[in-house]
Amino acid sequence: QVQLVESGGGLVQAGGSLRLSCAASGRTFYTMGWFRQAPGKEREFVAAIVLAINWSGGTTYYADSVKGRSTISRDNAKNTVYLQMNSLKPEDTAVYYCAARTSRTYTYYSDYGRYDSWGQGTQVTVSS
Repeated sequence: QVQLVESGGGLVQAGGSLRLSCAASGRTFYTMGWFRQAPGKEREFVAAIVLAINWSGGTTYYADSVKGRSTISRDNAKNTVYLQMNSLKPEDTAVYYCAARTSRTYTYYSDYGRYDSWGQGTQVTVSS
């Protein structure tokens, strides 16, 4: 059974940090990403990581809004992807979703319609 389970969300003050985790099970996912959705807004891309061919590391992508403040990484042994977010801003407040795809994509990583599986979401709230 395919499952993505997110954790790590919460309430943090502006300037603070959070690390989101997404534990995957049931299949091997070669592209994993994070999206977020704020109230009244569309779901938007945050970051993605494409597993390297040799399974060592991966290619990472970031939305401009989080670039320089966030780091996506992956632990293959744990089948888990992480999103470290620093210097958080109130505009980062949203529900964050983990997404996974069973193939590599270096083109459509920011398109949520291209992902096969989704987590339930975890709330991140940044207070000013």
